[in-house]
Amino acid sequence: MTTGFVLLGVFGAVCAIQMCYYLFVFNRVATHQASSRQQRQHHPVSVIICARDEAHNLERNLPAILEQAYRSSFEVMVVNDNSIDDSKFILEQTQKRYRGLKVVTLNQEAKGISGKKFPLSIGIKEAQHEIVLLTDADCTPASQNWVYHMQDAFAPGKEVVLGYGAYQKAPGLLNKIIRFETFHTALQYFGYALAGMPYMGVGRNLAYKKDLFFRNKGFAPISGVASGDDDLFVNRVATKTNTAVVLEREAFTFSEPKKTWRDWRRQKQRHYTTGKYYKATHKFLLGLYSLTQALLYPLLAVCILFADWRWALLLFGIRLAVQGWVWQRTMKRLGEEDLFPLFPLWDLWMFFYYIIFAPALWTRPRKEWR
Repeated sequence: MTTGFVLLGVFGAVCAIQMCYYLFVFNRVATHQASSRQQRQHHPVSVIICARDEAHNLERNLPAILEQAYRSSFEVMVVNDNSIDDSKFILEQTQKRYRGLKVVTLNQEAKGISGKKFPLSIGIKEAQHEIVLLTDADCTPASQNWVYHMQDAFAPGKEVVLGYGAYQKAPGLLNKIIRFETFHTALQYFGYALAGMPYMGVGRNLAYKKDLFFRNKGFAPISGVASGDDDLFVNRVATKTNTAVVLEREAFTFSEPKKTWRDWRRQKQRHYTTGKYYKATHKFLLGLYSLTQALLYPLLAVCILFADWRWALLLFGIRLAVQGWVWQRTMKRLGEEDLFPLFPLWDLWMFFYYIIFAPALWTRPRKEWR
């Protein structure tokens, strides 16, 4: 058995593993159809936003949330977490115009509880309704039907609903990279959820039931981790049967992306520090996907140099075609179709991306949540 044959075998195995992820997990995002019901649901909903020094974002985004075209009962609660800017004034002025706005003001830091888990716990406790819909102060809904679509997914037995938290489009390479990374993350957590293995959600667009929160002791098991109020909580409580996803474009939320490479890198490093706390099965599956992606291009180069380059390019071409087919359909589904023309470059970028952020898996997370 020659060295070249062994190299081609290893490279073929890596390509095959990658194609299995795309065909049997990620492709579910493109093919998913919401369950059809003769009668739609209108549950009471509590929208919860935790904000610290977010006066500008609250003034800009709160009206779109308060003006949702939702005919059932819903409240919007802002937990003003020790803000020292004009948040208090903005919220008072907004309350004069909107009866559905409820404000909870925190004036003291919680000891021993990292991140925004304490203010979010207070918000969930104070919420009037069983379904709590979470978003951030810098988020705005894609439409007036955001609340309707998210709550409508709570069919009998469903306790967790995952939505898409997109980023606004803007000129520049950084914006495209941020939106691609957001798409790629969503491709994974939506795909796994639809495959019966939900492992995370994003706090920009996430809903669950109060009873589920308190039945699982809230954030107590992860109170020492700065991040994780969204992904680690979902990782603990989401199951094959109790989780639903919402992929309607009207149900998306949009956030303002980071403006500098430094700020974006710090944000991603903070997010990746929570991955080490995922369940073992999720860590294995996510790790295998990342590992094969990271090995793909080095193995391709080695096979071209030391094996039959024609077979190497054929295997890579088949894998790239499968990936492109899935990406084109899922990008269209998630409203990121303008990113598709660069898809071979995005594939190469992922190799460098994993190298850049892999050390964050062993980094101690920072305590603050902003």
